[in-house]
Amino acid sequence: GYRVSLQANLSGRVHTYVAFGEYNPRQHIKLDPLLNIQSNCTASKCQIWWSVWNVPWYLADILQYELQYKEDSMSWEVAWNKTLSSSLPQVEIEATELHSGIAYAARVRCKVSENENSYHSQWSEWSQTTVFQRADVPKVPEKILNTNTMQYLFILLSFGTLLYLFWNCKLSSRTQKSSPFLLCCFLTLGQKASPALTFPHQLLSFSHSIVCTMGILR
Repeated sequence: GYRVSLQANLSGRVHTYVAFGEYNPRQHIKLDPLLNIQSNCTASKCQIWWSVWNVPWYLADILQYELQYKEDSMSWEVAWNKTLSSSLPQVEIEATELHSGIAYAARVRCKVSENENSYHSQWSEWSQTTVFQRADVPKVPEKILNTNTMQYLFILLSFGTLLYLFWNCKLSSRTQKSSPFLLCCFLTLGQKASPALTFPHQLLSFSHSIVCTMGILR
């Protein structure tokens, strides 16, 4: 350690004052503010990172960071504080912690980790701020949603029709002639697929063909 003293010249006489009888520089460290704080947000999370400047190499891996963020229009007195457990110069904020459409400001500071016994420091000054906003989740167009819903309804309706007709076929007489089914299949399969047919019509036509084929197999 070191002994730190102060000298003063009062009325032509030199006076010496002992400021620190035992001074250890390792226990009195204050680091420079962090630089180049930046951010990038998606619909699920927001990433914030920064640069460490003018820090000795033997301290770089034992630093502790504190993040402070708030709504950009609010005062820092009501900001949220997070002491980060990782020594990496970056942090992620989950989108669930942020409100959509609201701009936020964040800043960070650092010091030597409290778990380190060889060195001790106080918090550095706060860095410059970065402003970020949560990205909105893209919405499915209403037209596409309605089209998909209609297709699912037609599929369910056609499947139910097939089950109903199959059940009726099972209950019908085994001696019934299959000529009506042959005629049905001839009319159905003989039709050319028209480009103008919509998806529901094509699906119903396909279901019709399956029913007729079941009739032939009987």
